[in-house]
Amino acid sequence: MRVKELRLMNYRNYASLRLEPDEGLCVLTGENAAGKTNVIEALFLAALGRSHRTAHDQELIKSGTPGGSVRVVLETRGGTREIAIRLQDKDTKRISVDGTALSRSGELMGCLNVVLFAPEDLSLVKGGAGERRRFMDMEISQIRPAYYYLLQQYNTALKQRNALLKEAELMRPGMLDPWNEQLAHLGARVTAAREEFVAELGEIARTTHFSISGGKELLEVGYESSIPETGGASPEERMLNKLNENLERDIFRGHTSVGPHRDDLRLILDGTDARVYGSQGQQRTVALSLKLSDMEVIKRTRGEMPVLLLDDVFSELDRNRQEMLLKTVEGAQTFVTCTHLEVLTGAGADRMQVYAVKDGNVTEV
Repeated sequence: MRVKELRLMNYRNYASLRLEPDEGLCVLTGENAAGKTNVIEALFLAALGRSHRTAHDQELIKSGTPGGSVRVVLETRGGTREIAIRLQDKDTKRISVDGTALSRSGELMGCLNVVLFAPEDLSLVKGGAGERRRFMDMEISQIRPAYYYLLQQYNTALKQRNALLKEAELMRPGMLDPWNEQLAHLGARVTAAREEFVAELGEIARTTHFSISGGKELLEVGYESSIPETGGASPEERMLNKLNENLERDIFRGHTSVGPHRDDLRLILDGTDARVYGSQGQQRTVALSLKLSDMEVIKRTRGEMPVLLLDDVFSELDRNRQEMLLKTVEGAQTFVTCTHLEVLTGAGADRMQVYAVKDGNVTEV
C-alpha cells in the first residue's frame, strides 16, 4: 500500500498543496511550525477520519476560509483508490471513497492503513490506561473494520447504563437487566478481539524489542482485564456476574466500574512494570517496539504493508535505534518529518525523496 498523490486545499497553513511521493522514504524537512506535521496529520485524517491532534475539525481549516479539503490517491493490492474529505466551517466533514459518499465514518476503516509514531507516543507507555485502550481500538479498527461498529455499540450501551445509574432514585427493580445483558454480550466480544490482537502484537513485540535493545531487555505484552477469569464461566457470563455484583457500588458512583472500558495493556520489561518503573528512554523504546510490531500485525492481516508516519522522532532516538527503525521499515512507504537531514543520513538513510517545507510552501529538493 502506498500514497500516490496527496492534495490539500485550505488545510491548516496550506492554501494549496500537491505531493506525488515515491514509494520509499519521503522526507519533509524544515523549521518548527513550518507545516511538516500538517502533512502527517492530513494522511492520518484520511486513514481514520479524525485528526490525532484535535477533536475539532474546524481547527483543520485554514484561517479566514469557509472550508478545506484533503484528497489522497492510493495504490493498494486491490487497485487504485481515492479518499476525499471535505471540511466545512459550520458543518460536519464529508468523506467519500472512490467517488461514493460515506454514510458512516466506519466505512473508511481499512481503506488506508497507517501507523503513526510521534514524540507524544511516549504517553502510550507512561500515560493512563485510556491511551493504551485508544491504541488498541484504533489499530484493531484498521485491520477489522467490523470492530469499529462493535465498539460504537458497546460505548452507546455503556453511556445509557451510566445515565440510568445517575438517576438511582428513579430506578425500579430489574431496570438495568437489559443493559447488563447487552453490555456483557458486547463487552465479551470487544475483549475477545483485543485479546487476540494483543496476543499477536506481544509475540512480535518481544522479538522486536529484544533486537532494538541490543539483546539487553525482554518485553512482555499482555491484556489486563477488569473481569477476572473464573473456572467454567464464559467471558459473557463473567462480565454479567460482575456487573450484578458491583451494582450497589456503580449506583453510588454513578458509573459502570467493570468492562473493557476499564481494561489496560500490560507492559512488563525485565519483570517490572514499564508503565510505572521504566526510565524515559526505556518507555520510548517500548512505545517504538509497539508501533513497529503493529506494522507487522497489519501486514499479516491485510496482506500489505501500511504507510508509516514518523513525526519528528529521529531526534528522540539514539543512533542504534535510528538505524534499527530504518532497517525495520524497509519495504514500507514512510513519511518522515525532521528539522535537519543529518539525523537521517547519520542513521544510514541513503535513498530518499526530500521536500523542503517553509511557511506552508513545499518544494522538492
